[in-house]
Amino acid sequence: MDVLIVGGGPVGMLLGCELRQRGLSVRIVDAGRDSGPHSRANVVWPRNLELLDRVGVTARLLERGHRLSGTSFYSSGRRIGTAYMSGLGDTPHPYAVMISQNETERVLAERLAELGTAVETGVRLVGVDSAGSGASGDRPAARLEHPDGRVEEVEPSWLVGADGAHSTVRSLLGIGYTGRQPELTFAITDAELTTGLSADLSHYCYSPRGAVVLGPMGGGVFRLAVNVAPDAHPERPGPEVFQRVLDERAGGGSTVERLRWSALFQVRCRLAETFRVGRCFLVGDAAHIISPAGGQGMNTGMQDAVNLAWRLGGVLGGELDDTVLDGYDTERRTVSHRVARSTAFMTRFGVVTTPVRTAVRDTAFRVADRTGALQRYMAPRLSQTDIGYEQEEAGGPLAAVRALGRRTVPVGARLPAVFDGPGDGRDPARWPVLDRDRYTLVLWHGRGTVAGDPALRRSRVRALAADRAAVVEPGRTVHPSVARALGGDPVAVVVRPDGHVHARVAPDDPGRLAGVLDALPLATVRSGR
Repeated sequence: MDVLIVGGGPVGMLLGCELRQRGLSVRIVDAGRDSGPHSRANVVWPRNLELLDRVGVTARLLERGHRLSGTSFYSSGRRIGTAYMSGLGDTPHPYAVMISQNETERVLAERLAELGTAVETGVRLVGVDSAGSGASGDRPAARLEHPDGRVEEVEPSWLVGADGAHSTVRSLLGIGYTGRQPELTFAITDAELTTGLSADLSHYCYSPRGAVVLGPMGGGVFRLAVNVAPDAHPERPGPEVFQRVLDERAGGGSTVERLRWSALFQVRCRLAETFRVGRCFLVGDAAHIISPAGGQGMNTGMQDAVNLAWRLGGVLGGELDDTVLDGYDTERRTVSHRVARSTAFMTRFGVVTTPVRTAVRDTAFRVADRTGALQRYMAPRLSQTDIGYEQEEAGGPLAAVRALGRRTVPVGARLPAVFDGPGDGRDPARWPVLDRDRYTLVLWHGRGTVAGDPALRRSRVRALAADRAAVVEPGRTVHPSVARALGGDPVAVVVRPDGHVHARVAPDDPGRLAGVLDALPLATVRSGR
C-alpha cells in the first residue's frame, strides 16, 4: 500500500482522489463520524474551486450548490462595505459556492468511487509506530481495529492523519497541539427565512449586542451563526433565539420560519507543532483548527491536501526526489498561522461593543469601501486567491524577480490558470493549462512582441525543458489577468503542479534557465536518467 489516510472527511477524500488519479494504491479508514445535518463548513471559495477542478468535482459542486457573488458588511443594520468575488479579475471562478459539508463529502465520495476506492467506515487506528519495523525499514507500522474487533497490522509507505481536531494520528505521534482559545460561543443553524436580504451575497451584521452572519444556501435557506453568551442557551437553541438576534443585530425585516437544525459550539484555535514526523503527515483540522469567521477552515485543509498530494504523488511515482516533501510542513504551517491570525482578527473585529471601537471599525470599513481597498484586500483574502509561499527564487535572489515588474506575479504566488485533467470548462485560449502532476514551463512572448519573437528562443527553451517540465505558450487572446501576471516582456515562468510560481527567468538567458531547471527536485534528473 502506498498511502494510508486516516479520516474520511472532505480533506482526506480529496487527498485520496488526487493520489488515486495517479494510479497509486490508497486506503482511507474512518472510525466513524457524525454525518448528521449540522455540518459546519458550508462555503467553497474561488481558489478551492480551481483546485477541486484537478479531480473533476468543481462542476458537480456548482450544480448542487448556491453561487455567491460577494460578502456585505453591516453595522446596526446599515451597510458599511461589500467585497465582491465577482470583482476578482484573476480566476476562472469569480464566485463562492454555498454548499453543506455533507453534500461536498457526497460529491468527493462519488469521485473516489469512480477511481475505485471507498472510505472504510468503522475502522479505527489504535496504534502507530512512525519508525516502522522489520524489512520495511522506516515505513510506519499501523494497527487498525475493525468493527468486529479484528486487529489488522499494516505498513504503508506513507501515513496521513486527516482525522480532525481530536486526531488519533496526532496523539499517537505525540505532536503538540497548542493555541489560544477565544472566549466565544456561537449558535448556528440552517434556517428557512423570509427576508429582503440578497440571496446573492453573504451578510456579516455587526451591532453593539454582537454579530450575526447570514449565508444563503439557496431556496430561502440561510446558514446563521451568532455569537452568544456561554451557558445562556440550551445545546440546541430554538427559533426564538435566532429571531431575537436577527431583530437586534440585522436591522429587522427577516423572519425565521423554521430551523432545520441548530447547535452551539465554542471557538477554538489550535496549531500542531509540526505537520510531519518521518513518513507521517497531518492535514486539515488534525494540523490546525481556526476561527470559523470567513469560512476558511475546510478550505485551508483542502489546500493542505493538494500541497501534499503533488509532492507525495511525485515521490511515489518516481518523478520527484523525496526532498520535495520537506516543503510541506514549512509552507502549510506558515499559511495556517496566517489564516488563523486573520480569522481571529475578523472574529474580534466583529464583536466589538464599545462606542469608540465600533466607530473605528465602521469608519475603517466605509473608507476602505469608498477607496476600493476593501475590494483589493478583503475579496482576495476571503477567496484565498492571495495565498502564496514566500521564498527565494530558485537560481537567484527574489529582488531580481521583483525587478521584472511590480504588477507581475511574484515567485511563490499563484498564477491565474487552470489544470489539465478531468475538469470541465477549460478555455486554453484564455487560461494557461498547467500539468497537474509535473512542473510547467510557461513561455510568454510579452504584450509588445509578435509571435515567434527571437528573444523567446522557443526551440532552445523547449530543448532545455526536455522531459523536466511540460511547456505551455499562452497566445494573444489570453485573459487580461494572465497577461498582467506574466508582464509586458517575454519571460519563462516555471510553475509548480499546484499552480504556484517556482521561478521567473528572462528567456534570452539560457544559462540561468538551465540552472533553474537543473535545480528542480526531479528524481530522474538527480539520478542522471
